[in-house]
Amino acid sequence: MKKTILSGSTVTGDLTLGNYIGAIHNWKQLQEKYDCLYFLADLHALTVFQDPKVLRDRTYSFFAQYLALGLDPQKNIIFVQSQVPEHTELSWVLTCLTPMGYLNRMTQFKEKSEKHVKNINAGLYTYPILMAADILLYQADLVPVGEDQRQHLELCRDIVGFFENRYGEGILKMPEAYIGKSGARIMSLQDPEKKMSKSDENEKNFVSIIDDAKKIEKKIKGAATDSGTEIKYDPETKPGLSNLMTIYSVLSGKTTEELEKEYEGKMYGHLKVDLADVVVQTLRPVREKYDDLMKNKDHLDQLMKSGSERARARSRVTLENVYKAVGLVR
Repeated sequence: MKKTILSGSTVTGDLTLGNYIGAIHNWKQLQEKYDCLYFLADLHALTVFQDPKVLRDRTYSFFAQYLALGLDPQKNIIFVQSQVPEHTELSWVLTCLTPMGYLNRMTQFKEKSEKHVKNINAGLYTYPILMAADILLYQADLVPVGEDQRQHLELCRDIVGFFENRYGEGILKMPEAYIGKSGARIMSLQDPEKKMSKSDENEKNFVSIIDDAKKIEKKIKGAATDSGTEIKYDPETKPGLSNLMTIYSVLSGKTTEELEKEYEGKMYGHLKVDLADVVVQTLRPVREKYDDLMKNKDHLDQLMKSGSERARARSRVTLENVYKAVGLVR
């Protein structure tokens, strides 16, 4: 039996070249080794005001991006969170078990409250519990967790403890954190001190996997470089150039040493022009498949429906056991 991995992504921003090189590029390998569930966390997106039309369009867009990047809807269960009501049903049961003091410790609530002063809503406060429900519904063995989510995984572990103390063990399964094979860390194009992010408000900082060729070229050519003219990989003194060389190395298969020799005596501009071409060629089939999928919303609807039905078949088992344990009549 394959182990089960569950992973979700909020439907904000666009998936980036950093996502492609980092996590997503490994998904194709994961789907052969594991039983994988991937969901689009549209309910989590509501903690910040979303224009309804934009949210709806972005959900389709994200779903199509997942498929364009090579996730097979037959080998994986790919679904939209809001189409599986068991997420919110389990979340309410867990909310009634979670002490407010534990939520008060969540650093992300403090950070987001400072950022969204005019919309400090209850959902922003309790969404780590919904995240716990996401994690626990599918009896997953593993869940990929970034540094910024480790605190939420610990809260999830605490919630499982609260549940077991009150209702007994063997109903909720706490997965382990999945630490994947570390890929290249891709940094912001304009600020190479911080990681490239899909939620960055400055579009110049990232290349979206669905950017057109002209946009990609403009962003790469306008990327921040460093003083001097020598093309040398040195993250300490040349973070901007080194970031571009990392992208070039991963996508071309050439080592940074080979790139140094190839561009010996040349200017940064020469490397940027060639890198832009490599990125365009790499993402072209992704963009073409994405465009084709977005022209056929009926097909996307069918795939979403199939994914949510498969997800519900699994989540219902956990929810039925939880409801029985807490005394709710089904």
